[in-house]
Amino acid sequence: MRQGDKEAAVRRLLDTPHPPVPGDLAARAAARGDRARRRERTLRRTGGALAGIAALAFSLWAAEARPWEPPPAATTPPFAGP
Repeated sequence: MRQGDKEAAVRRLLDTPHPPVPGDLAARAAARGDRARRRERTLRRTGGALAGIAALAFSLWAAEARPWEPPPAATTPPFAGP
């Protein structure tokens, strides 16, 4: 499309009557935003609690299993005694 055609299309759109807007649109939008904010806050808190529980479980496992220590030898070296 050329620039003039685009301008003409926009002018035609703007010249048409605008659709009616519901009177309670702002109140519904605010309520929807409040619900979204509460849902996000709940998900964030739940995620934080799950992350804390996972960190605690990992700490307890690491304290018991001690993965940083080498495993005990499976066989003993031969005895070269007197």
